[in-house]
This record gives sequence, C-alpha cells and structure tokens, in this order.
Amino acid sequence: MSFVYRAICKTGDKLVPQKYQAFWNHPAGPKYIHFWAPTVKWCLSLAGLGNMMLPEERLSLNQSLSLVLTGCIWARYSVVITPINYNLMTVNLFMSIVNGVNLFRAARYQYKIKNAETAIEKKE
Repeated sequence: MSFVYRAICKTGDKLVPQKYQAFWNHPAGPKYIHFWAPTVKWCLSLAGLGNMMLPEERLSLNQSLSLVLTGCIWARYSVVITPINYNLMTVNLFMSIVNGVNLFRAARYQYKIKNAETAIEKKE
C-alpha cells in the first residue's frame, strides 16, 4: 500500500499549483493522516445532526455523553499537539455541540418520564 501512497503523493507534487504547495506539504495537509482522519470524522458529526431528527425516546444518554466528552478532550488535544490541527479541533467542537444538544434532549425526556412515573405513584 505504501507504494500507492508514494505514487499519489509524487503525482500530487507535480499537479498541485505553486500557491497551494504550502498547504499540500504542511504536516496537517492532505498528504498526511492528520488531514484525512478529521476530515472523515465529519461523517460522525453529521450523523449527530441526523440524530436531531430522531424522537427523544430513541436517543442514548450514554452515547451522547461519551461523544460530548471525547469531542471536548480531542478538541483540547488538537491545539496542544504540533502542528496545531484546526480541522481536528473544529470537527470535535462541532461533535461536542451537536451531541450536547442531543444529550440535553435525552436527559429532558428521561426527566419527564421519571416525573410522570412519580406522579402516577402518588395518585395510587
């Protein structure tokens, strides 16, 4: 596989215009995994947007909480590492925000359910 990667990079070195060479050769640029991992991770963040359309009873508190926390941790990490990876920071902040909304929706639903159950128990 590494020969395929080297061939693509060698072709890209010739095809990328001079004004984009700095981006192409940057350690967080498209020649390296530090670019592609966060770029593909946007699919996970967009899936969180899709979860906003789900009814509240189908949302998972644990899943939403874990995605919020990992998003915050990785967003912080992305500005500590060298080179600073703004794509990684942005995707993780977005993932934290989107799943924070889903976490709030799921928690609000669980709270309503518990209040309804206690109200029924008090009537009996």
